[in-house]
Amino acid sequence: MACLVVLAIILLAAIVAPLIAPHDPYRGSMIRRLRPIGTDGYPLGTDELGRDMLTRLIYGGRLSLFIGILPVLNAFVVGTFLGVLAGFAGGKTNMTIMRTIDVFYAFPSVLLAIAISGALGAGIFNSIVSLTIVFIPPIARVAESVTTQVRNLDFVDAARASGAGAFTIIRVHILGNVLGPVFVYATGLVSVSMILASGLSFLGLGTKPPEAEWGLMLNTLRTAIYVQPLVAALPGAMIFAVSICFNLFSDGLRSAMDVKL
Repeated sequence: MACLVVLAIILLAAIVAPLIAPHDPYRGSMIRRLRPIGTDGYPLGTDELGRDMLTRLIYGGRLSLFIGILPVLNAFVVGTFLGVLAGFAGGKTNMTIMRTIDVFYAFPSVLLAIAISGALGAGIFNSIVSLTIVFIPPIARVAESVTTQVRNLDFVDAARASGAGAFTIIRVHILGNVLGPVFVYATGLVSVSMILASGLSFLGLGTKPPEAEWGLMLNTLRTAIYVQPLVAALPGAMIFAVSICFNLFSDGLRSAMDVKL
């Protein structure tokens, strides 16, 4: 619950950024560049172009959370559909879907995301597409595993015996038991998504300057690590904090729902 509160505060701050940010996130000054933390009027210092770090971090939460959460949501929808279809149909349908998904497991997620983003080109949309493709296989595998377990239970056999069709069984009986575990698992992937999205921006394959995004801010501040190390580490600290909060929130949600995968 504490992590959920922290995430809610960060999300709310990102949404109302124009109302609470003390400065313009894009306006800099070369005479104010790389001011230390605690500078009068700039509590978290300034970046390499003299832009207020507090403002940039608040605005950066918009893109960082958006690019981190949206791919997981997309993968949750597509992966759950594929997993439920494979698990319920079985046979050749299961083999075709799951063996295709296994192909993606031949590549590490980081390498796969970089390869897809590199092929599609830099940009926010392409980053979202590449991360969605990366997260579909693990979510589909979890959905298929749970569906295979549920479809053999007595209440599903009773529904078949009563004359219920496949669509009705999936909608009423299967999804109700599958969505919970898959959602909990997907929640834990948000932290991974944020780290991968930040990594893509750090490599120049994600968000483009002058947009405020935590991974891109790490990239642009890497040359200032020896001048203002604390200022340069602030975007990384935000990524770390949000990732830890999503992980702990996922663990708490799993415990609360008593989900066993």
